[in-house]
Amino acid sequence: MKNKLMKALSAGLAAGMILSITVPAAAEEAKTLRVAMECSYAPYNWTQPDDANGAVPIADSPDYAYGYDVMMAKHIAEELGYELEIVKLDWDSLIPAVQSGNVDCVIAGQSITSERLESVDFTVPYYYASIITLVKADSKYAEAQGISDLAGATCTSQMNTIWYDKCLPQIPDANILPAQDSAPAMTMALKSGGCDLVVTDMPTGTAACASDASLKLLDFSGSEDDFQVSEEDINIGISLQKGNTELTDAINSVLSQMTVDDFNSMMDEAISVQPLAQ
Repeated sequence: MKNKLMKALSAGLAAGMILSITVPAAAEEAKTLRVAMECSYAPYNWTQPDDANGAVPIADSPDYAYGYDVMMAKHIAEELGYELEIVKLDWDSLIPAVQSGNVDCVIAGQSITSERLESVDFTVPYYYASIITLVKADSKYAEAQGISDLAGATCTSQMNTIWYDKCLPQIPDANILPAQDSAPAMTMALKSGGCDLVVTDMPTGTAACASDASLKLLDFSGSEDDFQVSEEDINIGISLQKGNTELTDAINSVLSQMTVDDFNSMMDEAISVQPLAQ
């Protein structure tokens, strides 16, 4: 009788130990960080057909996303213990998506402007992007030394960016065409001869030249004849729903451990592996 009682107690204890171990583990599901981006804005983000180099699946799509923004999203999610989900949206849908709570944040090469801060909150910068000009290598503007040398040029850039709204109007007598709806459309307008130049940021310009030798990058930084922009125009941040201080603080805690050199080396890596078609 005693042996039967001991066996029953032992069996009950073992079962209890199993329950105490397995039930909380099953109940505790990993949090998911839903990150929105265009997936068409190399080298910040792009779409590719496989998981090469560590690309991440795009939600509700057979394709994968990679680039600087994906690399940064992966790093943040790993540091915070989150699963990562990439959501592909067009540029004008990014802020509405984070405002509505459909995504947790946007990591998409957004400048931290006063206008955007009226709609969303931002983290500290995760990149600092200087402004440059792209022309065809055989263009009459290819040897320009400043924006005054671009006078009269036909130009365009991406809609709802400081490049289009603030920089193009600084070119004397510029013929400013309607804004393009994406970075690829902007560079395609230049390649096809639809315009003389486009204004963009350094990573986008560097990536474009890396994939097409017919393009030339003009960098006027350090000269007196450069585009006049503020710090907010070149500071690139992660946008979140207003009042989401918990996630904002958590992401800031990760970014605060990184240096400008870390940002630059990550961007160099993104440019080096971007598909040539981007």
